[in-house]
Amino acid sequence: MSVDTAAIETVNQDFYTAIEDADLDKMTEVWAEDTADEQVSCVHPGWTLLAGRSEVLRSWALIMANTTYIQFVLTDVSTTVLGDVAVLTCVENILTAGEEGESSFAAGKVVASNVYVRTAQGWRLWMHHGSPVLQSDDDEEEEDELER
Repeated sequence: MSVDTAAIETVNQDFYTAIEDADLDKMTEVWAEDTADEQVSCVHPGWTLLAGRSEVLRSWALIMANTTYIQFVLTDVSTTVLGDVAVLTCVENILTAGEEGESSFAAGKVVASNVYVRTAQGWRLWMHHGSPVLQSDDDEEEEDELER
């Protein structure tokens, strides 16, 4: 693993830890600054495109304020570095508090693409795009069998 790949995967883990810990300060550190010509962007599963650092960070603040518990287990992590830009793709296996609160849980999967840029402060998140993975009936049957 290259030094850049290790640094990117560390910042990527910081991103998910910030969500889990509802740490807006850490989330703010992870994201790049907008430039005069370009803005950071984010697409949460089921949302429209959010553009601009303030709009993206506001969305994370709302998500954190309205999430009592969330945990991410990342799988299928793949990182490609192209000069000062890197693309990290992964599957977010998510466990979160269910509708009834802390006593129930819901699980889901999201495929994510995270684009990082090299800055004077190190690698920073430029774009996050999450797309939900819809479970088929076969997937649900397999889960039922595993739970037995």
